[in-house]
Amino acid sequence: MLPVPETNRIQSLDVLRGFALLGILLLNILGFGLVSASYSNPGFDLINAETIDITVWAVVELFGEGAMRCLFSLLFGAGVLLFTTGSSGKSGSLHYRRTFLLLLFGLFNAYVLLWNGDILTTYAVAGFMLYPLRNFGAKTLFSIAGLLIVLISLLYAGTGYGLGQARSAAQVVAGSEQSASLSPSLIQGANSWKEFAAGLELDQQAVADELSQRRENYASAFHWNAKKVNEMLFFVMPVILLWDALAMMILGMALYKANVLQGGQSTSFYFRLMLAGLAVGLMVNGYEVHRAFNSGFDLIATFAQMQPTYQFGRLGMALGYIGLIVWLSQLGVLAVFRQALAAVGRMALTNYLMQSLICALIFSGLGLALVGELTRGWLYPIVLLIWIFQMWFSIWWLQRFKFGPVEWLWRSLTYGQIPEFKRSQ
Repeated sequence: MLPVPETNRIQSLDVLRGFALLGILLLNILGFGLVSASYSNPGFDLINAETIDITVWAVVELFGEGAMRCLFSLLFGAGVLLFTTGSSGKSGSLHYRRTFLLLLFGLFNAYVLLWNGDILTTYAVAGFMLYPLRNFGAKTLFSIAGLLIVLISLLYAGTGYGLGQARSAAQVVAGSEQSASLSPSLIQGANSWKEFAAGLELDQQAVADELSQRRENYASAFHWNAKKVNEMLFFVMPVILLWDALAMMILGMALYKANVLQGGQSTSFYFRLMLAGLAVGLMVNGYEVHRAFNSGFDLIATFAQMQPTYQFGRLGMALGYIGLIVWLSQLGVLAVFRQALAAVGRMALTNYLMQSLICALIFSGLGLALVGELTRGWLYPIVLLIWIFQMWFSIWWLQRFKFGPVEWLWRSLTYGQIPEFKRSQ
């Protein structure tokens, strides 16, 4: 028995949100299950890896890396419009209160549930910036998003070039026997590379220390993780992740105003969107995978935020998935599976936090302490089991309750009143 459909919800948004929520675990599982350096530097564990692990990495890079976060960001932007505009649009004060609460949920996820890769904090900060854009037209929003994506891509290209030069400087300095004769700019470049690579090219002692802290108990795992969270909040998020998310959220607002995400276009439109998006995404991502593999998983060739093509590959895949899912919906195909995804999407916040809790129990000192024990290939059966559980649990829960537990709490705190929770039997 499937959950009772809600007449005031847009089904396509729930299905897409559920798909993105499950897909995002393809990447998050790496942050929980592997040594931290492996998340952004796959060469750290893949240079001498088994074929299955390299194959798994390539498949995830092609179909999931960046794309699921991109899709989730598009849907978040649409959600802000859905909340703040139209006949049922809410006031700015409610939007900011709701977004502030999301920030608190994100901090809880990052610090308490040990997920230093949390996206809720980034989404909340970006969400504060979206409200003034709610009344812009679709064309204006498309233009702003496009400009931001181009600027971000140029920044990534510059970062890759600059760090490549810095690494060359570090090699010169390391090979020089007379450091006093080296220019200050060369030494500065070498130092920049050393600082950047410090957390991505760990020696055996650093790996042992990290694993010991993450495995020992919850307190030691919390202490190790808190340092990573601080780095994310005070450097990675404001410099990189915020603008990445903001660009895609604005694009999501534009797609919502253009009636794309709601399934308001023709079946042929979504079929063409699927073909074009997946073709561009797979072509760009395939090029990046080929380049990374041929370089021997060189750090500069694999680090996402150094690839000028990165935004275009992930966006192509995200748009392709939108086209695919809405096209299948309009054809009435895979109805039961789509309804299961919709249930996951209606409980997206609950399920996102649940993924962190489950992974913390499996991989950290809070539970089984299996971090570093499994290779990439063995992490994905765990992902599959979590997917199956979350689809079953979401259906089971929504048969009995009108909201997910965290969604109910979020709604209660936003409006300052307790909504009806249980369904009448």
